[in-house]
Amino acid sequence: MDQAAAAPTLKWYQGIERYCWVVLTVAALGWLFDTMDQNLYNLIRQASLEDLLKPHDGALTLQEKNDLSARAKEIGGTINATFLIGWAIGGFIFGILGDRIGRTKTMISTILIYAVFTGLSGLAHTWQVYALARFLTGLGVGGEWAAGASLVAETFPPRSRPMALGFLQALSAIGNMLAAVVTMGIGGDLRWRWVYFVGIVPAFLVVWIQTGIKEPEKWLQAKERASLGKEMGSIAQIFGHPILRRNTIAGILMAIAGQATLWGIAFFSTDFVRENLLGSGVTPSAASSLKNWMFFVQNFGSFIGIYVFAVLAEKFNRRRAFLGSFAASWVSVLAFFWGVSSAGPSAPVAALVLAFVMGFCTLMPFSGYTMYFPELYPTRLRATGCGFLYNAARIFAAAAPIALGKLSAWVTKSYGSPQKAFPIAATIVSFIYILGFVGTWMAPETKGKPLPEDKDFEMGPAVSTAPAPQQT
Repeated sequence: MDQAAAAPTLKWYQGIERYCWVVLTVAALGWLFDTMDQNLYNLIRQASLEDLLKPHDGALTLQEKNDLSARAKEIGGTINATFLIGWAIGGFIFGILGDRIGRTKTMISTILIYAVFTGLSGLAHTWQVYALARFLTGLGVGGEWAAGASLVAETFPPRSRPMALGFLQALSAIGNMLAAVVTMGIGGDLRWRWVYFVGIVPAFLVVWIQTGIKEPEKWLQAKERASLGKEMGSIAQIFGHPILRRNTIAGILMAIAGQATLWGIAFFSTDFVRENLLGSGVTPSAASSLKNWMFFVQNFGSFIGIYVFAVLAEKFNRRRAFLGSFAASWVSVLAFFWGVSSAGPSAPVAALVLAFVMGFCTLMPFSGYTMYFPELYPTRLRATGCGFLYNAARIFAAAAPIALGKLSAWVTKSYGSPQKAFPIAATIVSFIYILGFVGTWMAPETKGKPLPEDKDFEMGPAVSTAPAPQQT
């Protein structure tokens, strides 16, 4: 039986060249360490800011503690937003560079940037310098994903591409869990600066990338065609054709929904649980330990949810998987914050169970972004398009953590109820999921189709041959 006849009977992971696995491993490690460096901040945000903002070295009165907590929440939301804006800018810049100078060179640059500035975050002595370090970390974080996703998409054969990209995104949850392990191992609340110094480790991955990974053949061919007038890496061109413009707008709306909720609500679960436990009389060390375990469990759920999305998207289609994941995510966020706040003495158990569910649901759409966004653009615009969608959304999503921080601080100050502050704020911010439903309604179905090229869009005034959106 020849290879063409045998291919339909193979599993996605069978019959794959060794080099494809090397590419997936390198891209996955780059993204895994990327997410680890992102989430070190989420785990030590409140404690590190309270340390930086503490008015004096002596014991604080109850009122001073409440004021410090509220101030740290508000500034924590601002720094989150600053990080997301840096992430977006990095996505724009390095998305274009990924198409112009290559996937591999771009991935090397971005890993170095996010690793170095994560380490430098541990040297901050004012919250303003802290915010600057997080902004610069975001520049590297924002560029790495588009380069890695494009590299994997263009290296794997079409039959294996969706699941390989789903696996790539699933390993991001391992990075999140690794952040919890690092924080627990070092004792993050008290030694938060050392937590950041560990974030320099990913820089050593660059040596492997430089020696083992070459640019994909699809990119080299597109680069050659670019010399004939086909521009590489143009943001203007992802809006220039009606089909590409629709894909871009739909993708941004879908990305805003997932990212605003994850970074504006779900990743504040650690601060919320820590505050609830301290308010119920749990010692600071015990609260810190449970918070870290809860984040680990939350991201274990994420790992499973991300992979389940890839399976559902292949079994049914992309759009149905997105609609289901957005609905489940919305319910899970409300269930977590209201469930834990009303659990009383059972709050630790409720936090662990509901964190798993929330992690499973809120990270599902991110598997879709990694699988689906490369399927919307031709090769010469793929990294630009992926980077733009994934990161333009962060500019809009940056408002979510600011809103959550200010709303929760206002509820705490006005009503003296920190336990209800996060649930009320999270409920209001979670309505952002409506944008996800709108974007999915606009988006085309791409299941079973090859990666598009210029001929599918006929770059210019001609009518595109790309498929129109299908009804789910």
